[in-house]
Amino acid sequence: MIPTPAKKTDSDIQHDVACELAWDAGIAANEIGIQVQNGVVTFTGTVDSWAKLRAAQDAAHRVAGVLDVANDLVVRPIGSAARTDTEIARAVRQALEWDVLVPDHQITSTVAHGTVALEGAVSRWQQRSDAERAIERLAGVKRVLNRIEITPTETVNLDRARQAVDRALERHAAREARRIQLDASESTVSVAGIVHTLDEKEAVLGAVRGTRGVRDVRDHLRVEPHR
Repeated sequence: MIPTPAKKTDSDIQHDVACELAWDAGIAANEIGIQVQNGVVTFTGTVDSWAKLRAAQDAAHRVAGVLDVANDLVVRPIGSAARTDTEIARAVRQALEWDVLVPDHQITSTVAHGTVALEGAVSRWQQRSDAERAIERLAGVKRVLNRIEITPTETVNLDRARQAVDRALERHAAREARRIQLDASESTVSVAGIVHTLDEKEAVLGAVRGTRGVRDVRDHLRVEPHR
């Protein structure tokens, strides 16, 4: 009989998050504050780019035992990374135009104090995500507000969505796709059930969002770590 692994303590989770940050996001444990209470990770301090802020929270989500992440990091560009809003706006437009996956003519941006707000309408979630990805690493960007709307050009196919969820869970070594329930109302899909990690949860939601015809996703998933 295989013994059940011991539940992680908050100290264990804090150590694992620090290691994941150093390995993936290039952030040393002493650069920012990392607190963990009952599986909830809180980041405090400053980083020099929006991309690093996002990388920190994504890294934490991948750590087993993490239930939620409160990201209180502040972006403060330094040196050559500091730009005026006009310079950032020009860089944003150029980045959107250069990315072949982004329908740049359907997207507008507004820049204020280093915060970039993206607006417009696209037909797929992936296009919305690609637009944000194209600009999140630009120098001077302190925050990205993605307000791009999804206006699908076809109806939701739930069978296709279930297949996408199956493949996502297989990639995360979690083959119990029957734990996930999907329901569609027009172009909105509700996702319910149990997942074991936040990374697994994001994989499921990402798979549904990536399905053609999906405009909005209602998240009713529960994270229940392996006991």
